[in-house]
Amino acid sequence: MTELFPEYTQKEKQLKPFLKWAGGKTQLLNDINKSIPERILNSKKFVFIEPFVGSGAVLFHMLNSMSSKIEKAVINDINTDLINAYRTIQNEPAKLLDHLDSMSNKYQSLNDEDRQSYFLEKREEFNFQNIKVDKKSALLIFLNRTCFNGLYRVNSKGYFNVPYGRYKNPKIHNPGLILALHKALKHVVILNGDYKDTYKERGEINLFYFDPPYKPLNKTSSFNSYAKNGFEDTDQIRLKEYCDKISESGDSFILSNSDVKNADSSNEFFDDLYAAYEIKRVKAKRNINSKANKRGEIFELLVTNNNLVR
Repeated sequence: MTELFPEYTQKEKQLKPFLKWAGGKTQLLNDINKSIPERILNSKKFVFIEPFVGSGAVLFHMLNSMSSKIEKAVINDINTDLINAYRTIQNEPAKLLDHLDSMSNKYQSLNDEDRQSYFLEKREEFNFQNIKVDKKSALLIFLNRTCFNGLYRVNSKGYFNVPYGRYKNPKIHNPGLILALHKALKHVVILNGDYKDTYKERGEINLFYFDPPYKPLNKTSSFNSYAKNGFEDTDQIRLKEYCDKISESGDSFILSNSDVKNADSSNEFFDDLYAAYEIKRVKAKRNINSKANKRGEIFELLVTNNNLVR
């Protein structure tokens, strides 16, 4: 049985994502920092709301750097398995760690061929067996750490379908990180629904950070199947209308998305959609393409309403 509060290093106490995630925002944190409006930086307290939490890189960064100012943090995602993993860390870290310890020990004892068979067995269990939430959350972390490129992708039926990743020594069992996150998530409101449901959690001063599934740059670059229904242009427009509502309420938002001009310099989709707001193009490296020559530095968008809300 995993001890709940073992000794662990100061480095491990630094909050960071427990999952690898396509499009994760760790590398954009400096640019996101620069986009936080002065009214938030100068406030005594504010509510931080992240309606598409994903791996939580921005959430954990905010909790690391601005916890004394955060009156309440709210996260949401439509991906039920992802949100259940957050809730399991929040409420049952010892059970989660016991499962991860067992799977990690088994995985590390196998040769590569047997590891692949074990991975496929666990993927089958994750997709098709009726298991308790704490075990399924552990399976999600195990699959994420051992699958190809750490992707989370589902097919049209909602089944996880990423292949085996062939990593020599993946870190599956990380009690220091899980227990640090457990402490941090105790006071975080965790929702699992439509992003608009976060509106009711607002306080007096609010900062929303939106990281929706990115608009694909072309037909072959879509890695945004985190839910079986996808995220189409109509969804991007609906999200913009929600940003309008937030802005009209006097709240601040930061939104990230792909820069479609990377693929077509004449594509004005986001420039037109967010014309009323500030749009910054920032550099990012994306490594999720299976072909090495298709990876590299591109631009992404950061949209804020700093020009309208003071």
